Amino acid sequence: MALVIIAAIVLLQLLIANSDMTGALGATASMWLGVHLVPVSIGGAELGVMPLLPMLAMVWATARTTAAATSPNGSWFVTRWIVASALGGPLLIAAIALAVIHDAASVLTDLQTPHALRAFGGVLAVHAIGAVVGVGSRVGRRLLAASPLPAWLPDAFRAAVAGVLALAGLSGVVMVGSMVVHWSTMHDLYSITDSTFGQLSLTVLSVLYIPNVIVGTAAVAVGSSAHVGLATFSSFTVFGGDIPALPVLAAVPSPPLGPVWVALLIVAAASAVAVGQQCARRPVPLGSAMGKLAVASALAALTMALLGHAGGGRLGNFGDVGVDQATFGPAVFLWFVGIGALTVAMTGGITRRPRAPKTVAAEPDVEPEPEPEPEPDVVEGEPVEPSEPAETDVPAEAELDPEPEPEPPAAGPPDPLDDPEEHFVADDDGGPPGTR
Repeated sequence: MALVIIAAIVLLQLLIANSDMTGALGATASMWLGVHLVPVSIGGAELGVMPLLPMLAMVWATARTTAAATSPNGSWFVTRWIVASALGGPLLIAAIALAVIHDAASVLTDLQTPHALRAFGGVLAVHAIGAVVGVGSRVGRRLLAASPLPAWLPDAFRAAVAGVLALAGLSGVVMVGSMVVHWSTMHDLYSITDSTFGQLSLTVLSVLYIPNVIVGTAAVAVGSSAHVGLATFSSFTVFGGDIPALPVLAAVPSPPLGPVWVALLIVAAASAVAVGQQCARRPVPLGSAMGKLAVASALAALTMALLGHAGGGRLGNFGDVGVDQATFGPAVFLWFVGIGALTVAMTGGITRRPRAPKTVAAEPDVEPEPEPEPEPDVVEGEPVEPSEPAETDVPAEAELDPEPEPEPPAAGPPDPLDDPEEHFVADDDGGPPGTR
């Protein structure tokens, strides 16, 4: 689809310019590679500063297509094939485009074939980012659940996106305000051509380069600097120089720099507040809160640094155009971490870590010892009552021994009237006693 749109634009340009169709294929192939930030060399002059808007549209289209083809619960085998298809097709088109440009260079001597490694690398990077964003939006949570990564990682991604969008949006507002202030300069830049088609072309070209100017404004807002050849711009100083006659560049400040530009640092602070608010949506303990903020700030800084690198390059005789890469990314990170940490702390994004309950060993139940019974006072001359025997616990199952039977009473003393001799028996007694 993108190739068809590019071919239509090339044919329309050639028809309006009343030119022949000799270099139509070469121009289409060069423009398709230019969308993927591949430098184009024409007549020995290198155009390395490519507009970011077509590249961002390509990333969005790739992400949207891969997200629509990916199922959240699909197999990883199918997901890998979706990513491979999103990368393989553009790489094949890149190879064909290089062959077409090489063939067209034999007819159009001013057109030069770009470096093959740079061409394949640019195409692969653009579509890989789009595929990762699209597939990650569908299976990211499932992949995170199966990994040992912290659960707050999606919140960090959301905060990073919020910070980048806030910084870009506020920088765009500043850019529009500066263009209104420098309206006369923009009118002078349009006056370089008298034709309606020329002014329309300048307008379209300015729209395509708006993201590049926004990235440069963001660099100035965080305390870094942007440069167009020898001209350098920051919130504290401006060094003049020649700039291309592009109407959107009327937004750049002209020396001497007024003190109002120092207020541009408020843009960075407001963007950092947006990051902190997103990180504080789900309160977590202090360590996790700071980790979430650090990851979000690092991702936002990396994204802005990549945009700054992609939006810069060589611009013919003007020299290098872009931002100061040594300070841009670190400045974004420091702003987002510093102001973001204050925002997280002030908006209740930190909770106390719950204390682990202490485990106390259960003590064995000890029966209290019985208190000794007080001994009764004994008074001399009074009988002492025997103490009751102590009660002892007898098991329920045990049978009590039967009480012993009382012994028969002993025989009393013999009767004194009885004569013991009457009970004796003699051998010679033949008759009853008392007869002889």
